[in-house]
Amino acid sequence: MFDSMKSLPADAILGLIAEYRNDRRNNKIDLGVGVYRTADGQTPVLDVVKKAEQKLIDTQTSKAYIGTAGDPRFNSAMQTLVFGAAEDKPRLVTIQAPGGSGSLRVAAGLLLRAQNAAPVWVSDPTWNNHVPLLGGAGLALQPYPYYDTEKHVIRIDALLDTLRSASRGDVVLLHACCHNPSGLDPTPDEFRAIADLIVERELVPLVDMAYQGFATGLDEDAFAIRHLAGRVPEMLVSSSCSKNFGLYRDRVGTLSVLVKDTKTRDIVASQLSNIVRTIYSVPPDHGAAVVSEILHDDELTRDWHVELAAMRNRLREMANLLEQKLKVAAPSRDFSHLARAAGMFCFLGISEAQVTRLKKDYGIYMVGSSRINVAGITADNVDYLAESIAAVL
Repeated sequence: MFDSMKSLPADAILGLIAEYRNDRRNNKIDLGVGVYRTADGQTPVLDVVKKAEQKLIDTQTSKAYIGTAGDPRFNSAMQTLVFGAAEDKPRLVTIQAPGGSGSLRVAAGLLLRAQNAAPVWVSDPTWNNHVPLLGGAGLALQPYPYYDTEKHVIRIDALLDTLRSASRGDVVLLHACCHNPSGLDPTPDEFRAIADLIVERELVPLVDMAYQGFATGLDEDAFAIRHLAGRVPEMLVSSSCSKNFGLYRDRVGTLSVLVKDTKTRDIVASQLSNIVRTIYSVPPDHGAAVVSEILHDDELTRDWHVELAAMRNRLREMANLLEQKLKVAAPSRDFSHLARAAGMFCFLGISEAQVTRLKKDYGIYMVGSSRINVAGITADNVDYLAESIAAVL
């Protein structure tokens, strides 16, 4: 049966993790893997998560299956976190999903059932798993311009011009905040212009929010979603708790669908339930139960806000610190875009050959596009990092 199959290449990020692990140099730096890290290189369990888990241990009485839509209390709390005090909640259905990736896969299934010929417009570049995940599900993908690799700015005019050619019912995939991989987000005014075009062309937004709270703040980072929710009849929103709650391996997320009326909402809810049943049957419970505990307890919510702000501030400080060090180490090059980026990721802006030299000669690991995770930067390694970058320019 399997004789005709051929091996597929390893995922670039996973392959980089293995290379880094096998590197014996003491001064090696990992800027590739997509997780938050503290100054001592750890990806911690948040203190607030430990408190919530202890409450679950003390009070949880069953590990029986939950429904296909997941925990209603979790879904309600996440819907408020994402949409705020939206007036459109009767038109919303929110389900629990196994992480942002699981949410996107369910969204793909829903879109295929609703209008399988509609293309999905995807930013160029985008998160490296968007294309295989959505395209592999059967959706037809079309790129729209986003990042200028020379000037390190968003190509907003080209973006809008390209989407003006989209047809009614086409889907537009947007990053809510902390665009992965560029780290550059549209301004509120630019998001408003994108929303105007979406309304004018009768397009359907699919918004991926994997980093709520990592750019500016929880409410500010949801601006695009909340603005669109007040203007469009239909949209889909994928949200992940991997980063902002540090629950990477517990696979926690939601998919929300905004529709034109409550009758359509009930139809969509039944379709989502059927799709979930045919993929993974029911979502995993533990991580979502932890988030629900945090969001329904005022003290735990306050503690989470403090820890989230500390993570956000460290990312901002490390990006700024590297930019300052490169001003000294490589004064002829402009790296100011590092300080303008939001969240964990941004492009360093060097060639693939220079990326290879950094890995080979200096033990500094990043993907070939020069996307870096600034959480890998520390006060102890930033001088070595800046000097190494300058050496390969």
